Amino acid sequence: MSFELTDYLPYDFANRRHIGPSPAEMAEMLALLGAESLDSLIDEIVPKGIRQAAALDWGKALSEREMLYRMQGVADKNRVHTSLIGQGYYGTVLPPAIQRNILENPAWYTAYTPYQPEISQGRLEALLNFQTMVIDLTGLDTANASLLDEATAAAEAMTMAKRVAKSKAPAFFVDHHCHPQTIAVIRTRAEPLGIGLVVGDPFADLDPEAVFGALVQYPGTYGDVHDFTEVFARLHEARAIACIAADPLALALLKPPGEMGADIAIGSTQRFGMPVGYGGPHAAYMATRDAHKRAMPGRIVGVSVDARGNRAYRLALQTREQHIRREKATSNVCTAQALPAVIASMYAVFHGPEGLKAIAQRIHRKTVRLAKGLEKIGFTVEPAAFFDTITVEVGPLQGVILAAARQNGVNLRKVGDSRIGISLDERTRSAIVEAVWHAFGGDLADTDFAPDYRLPKEALRDSDYLTHPIFHMNRAESEMTRYMRRLADRDLALDRAMIPLGSCTMKLNASAEMMPITWREFAQMHPYAPADQAEGYRELITELSDKLCRITGYDAISMQPNSGAQGEFAGLMTIRAWHRSRGEAERDVCLIPTSAHGTNPASAVMAGMRVVVVKSAENGDIDLADFRARAAEAGDRLAACMITYPSTHGVFEETVREVCDITHEHGGQVYLDGANLNALVGLARPGDFGSDVSHLNLHKTFCIPHGGGGPGMGPIGVKAHLAPHLPSDPATGEAGAVSATAYGSGSILPISWAYCLMMGGAGLTQATRVAILNANYIAKRLEGAYDVLFHSAEGHVAHECIIDTRPFQHSAGITVDDIAKRLMDCGFHAPTMSWPIPGTLMIEPTESETKAEIDRFCSAMLAIREEIRAIEEGRADRENNPLKRAPHTVEDLVGEWDRPYSREAACFPPGAFRVDKYWVPVNRVDNAHGDRHFICACPPVESYGEAAE
Repeated sequence: MSFELTDYLPYDFANRRHIGPSPAEMAEMLALLGAESLDSLIDEIVPKGIRQAAALDWGKALSEREMLYRMQGVADKNRVHTSLIGQGYYGTVLPPAIQRNILENPAWYTAYTPYQPEISQGRLEALLNFQTMVIDLTGLDTANASLLDEATAAAEAMTMAKRVAKSKAPAFFVDHHCHPQTIAVIRTRAEPLGIGLVVGDPFADLDPEAVFGALVQYPGTYGDVHDFTEVFARLHEARAIACIAADPLALALLKPPGEMGADIAIGSTQRFGMPVGYGGPHAAYMATRDAHKRAMPGRIVGVSVDARGNRAYRLALQTREQHIRREKATSNVCTAQALPAVIASMYAVFHGPEGLKAIAQRIHRKTVRLAKGLEKIGFTVEPAAFFDTITVEVGPLQGVILAAARQNGVNLRKVGDSRIGISLDERTRSAIVEAVWHAFGGDLADTDFAPDYRLPKEALRDSDYLTHPIFHMNRAESEMTRYMRRLADRDLALDRAMIPLGSCTMKLNASAEMMPITWREFAQMHPYAPADQAEGYRELITELSDKLCRITGYDAISMQPNSGAQGEFAGLMTIRAWHRSRGEAERDVCLIPTSAHGTNPASAVMAGMRVVVVKSAENGDIDLADFRARAAEAGDRLAACMITYPSTHGVFEETVREVCDITHEHGGQVYLDGANLNALVGLARPGDFGSDVSHLNLHKTFCIPHGGGGPGMGPIGVKAHLAPHLPSDPATGEAGAVSATAYGSGSILPISWAYCLMMGGAGLTQATRVAILNANYIAKRLEGAYDVLFHSAEGHVAHECIIDTRPFQHSAGITVDDIAKRLMDCGFHAPTMSWPIPGTLMIEPTESETKAEIDRFCSAMLAIREEIRAIEEGRADRENNPLKRAPHTVEDLVGEWDRPYSREAACFPPGAFRVDKYWVPVNRVDNAHGDRHFICACPPVESYGEAAE
């Protein structure tokens, strides 16, 4: 017997990790399409006039082991000190059970936003727990399911206050003790909206008659704790809105905002288990009074019932975010921080009210001990009353003390030229307190200080919180793990099945890419740590930025925007600043096609621009004649156009260069929405064919997972002339920042860098090619059963296709919702519904899906078409049929059955697995009932059954 050496490299090249179809399967798919090769197919689809000249190449694609070795080398360049800088970011302890079962569990991090409630019941319950936690801690009536970070939540509170205030005053007051990054983001958001800002002492400088609202910090950034009851009463007398940024952990001990009279409370839940992570992701919260709930931005989870009358959760008050109303928008918030919000909620469930109070008390007692020691050494400590933060007057010794602390492995906060700020947290140990004393010149290791409190008596909390049984469940790890598993089992995420959502690019989030985010070197880095301690992050961000520039054709990248909508806003503000630098402040018109994402016009409104809508032609392209006419009308007032490429209709428009040229002829700038970049990488570069700026959805094209509705990252790439006007550093407190930290959600950037390293330039290009192949294969498979609405002259689509379900409303009484719910019975999440055309389905398979999974989806869609045909031909009842009654649950397998179709047809349609079937936990949710009976907190005890026992 002879042996030959076999090269076995199981996932050596990215094609076999991120790219689903095998070469043999691709050949079969190409044969169905009548294409000679993948190259020839791409040549037919992507316009030659925009193809990039040089191939993407930055060397050999790394294997998983090679990438992780490289990643560890970079991580080792981060020197993680104990950071007592505070300023809204604190050391935390994430219970391992939550880390393993939520943060590191693909059942949670690969889920989509819960717009389809029947298959999202687990994460909806977890988010409802989050809302209940926020409502209880703040003492307000309603909370949303998270916002991006505390600074942007504060900016949203300002604009919300403007909408609901009875006062017509033009200004907004901001407490000078708000965190600097919060003030910076508020400044950025206020200026284009014409809102005047007054920053000062709310007790000395606030004139309630001169403002429509005010924001205070509780506790303040330098440690002050005040009862703002009288301040809020004065605001209400002037018909202004009282807003407060409150630390939720401090609220375990301090008087809740609602009891002071606050109308809106915002803050960060980072302290509830999420690592500082160089700035994010962290779930901000917003709570308000019942009277203002419909003006609150973001998602709200509510309680309704299903078709059987069983409890069911859903997004309340809106199908999508209610405030994104194109040019009438009041906010552009399109994503949240669902996964960090789930973690925060589980942290509260894990610890319960007694645990949270104990953690808060321990932190406060350690801070008091620290203060007593510093006073014994001879320093003056302020304020007299505090929670976890003190400020020490040190005069000319500031530099010496800060350096001494760093030598002892501790970072302190530089405050002005003569003070030092210190914030303790859950991770603070006695040795750290002693290290701080030592930096101040004192050796008090053996000094015994009696436990004491320095909280202001008038601001102490005496009301209960977290009273619902879910926060009192048996917190043995076995029970916690089972609870988290039960919730995960109610959801349909990418770990179970394909999620074919158009424009959302639900692709593989490889395990190796996810691993580094929990490494200490990345997770425990404070965003305001000294620069020389974050050299690894800087190297990673620089290299990722360079690769993104090479991919897009742009010259500079800002990583600051922590969502796609933030990226849109940042990009438009960059354009606006460029125009102003040239003395052309009058430019305020933004041309936007009718097919654009709803966030596009919303972002333009926030940037102070006037939206002019451009028509779409019958084939879905931008109506070039109308575009030219609108640009000419705008003339020297044209600021920008916002386009999506490939188009929102899923085709490569041949006229994209002409659109860019027309915009530039009239002095405007081209903003190209990066939602569909998955169809361009390696084939065409926006910066080469006329675009000036794009946001890049790292949570789509570059593999950061959606996490059930966040986190996201939306960095912007710009041409060189715009680079000087990119977002500024929020730590300065000056206008120009769009998020709370310079690099947004920094701790998830390793995911995208790892993706680029393991794919290589050739792998990324192949991913794009296969994404286009998969979409065209689906369009061909469904051809004849469904009409594909938009395609090129050659009959091709880009990376997604739109199928028309509107005729079935007339022929069979079947709506796009009925088809979406029936797909759940088959074990699939529905494609994007009714956008950009009402009554249609937009399908995007991505490159990650195997041919087998794509075929399973096509089989399900074709079987649904046959069920519709049976109704059309009178063989099935028009009202009582599997589509109208979908989705079906295990309850449909028992009891009376009076339907004219079989139980097998109901529960095991084509495409559904019989052994590993996903069972939808509830029947169709009654949306109208949920809106009539608005409940956004945990329902009564008896509703929870075993989870509450």
